[in-house]
Amino acid sequence: MTVDATALAAGLISAVPFARTVGIEITNVTLDAGGVRAVATLPDEERLHNHVAGPHAGALFALGETASGAVVMAAFGQHLSLGTPLAVRADIAYHKLARGPVTATATLGRGVDEVLAELAAGERPEFPVAIEITRADGAVTTVMTVVWTIRPHG
Repeated sequence: MTVDATALAAGLISAVPFARTVGIEITNVTLDAGGVRAVATLPDEERLHNHVAGPHAGALFALGETASGAVVMAAFGQHLSLGTPLAVRADIAYHKLARGPVTATATLGRGVDEVLAELAAGERPEFPVAIEITRADGAVTTVMTVVWTIRPHG
């Protein structure tokens, strides 16, 4: 099933205005038998640059974390009555210089049903979202993982 990326993006931007501030756009979100995946982009703007004229490390982190949030909302957005999704921790590695516009592709690391079963059992599940950030030539510049949880209500 394809998720309405426009509606999901609007919801995230409404809930997380910082993503709007840096110009992040969610361009694709899918939820199907192959898993949950989201793609987000960051424009090449001087105001986002670091000392070597590429996107600042903080902007790259924001891009990856936002893409991971799109995955979480695609996978669990219809279950928000059960709990609140929260980022728990993140790991990021900068492999190559990023220049120009960059794209983050995020993928859910556990099955949706497995996470929901833990939540239903009264646990506070944790699940990783893996992210690759690439520049226009396809080179992977940054790899990160954001571990999320769903904090049960009550």
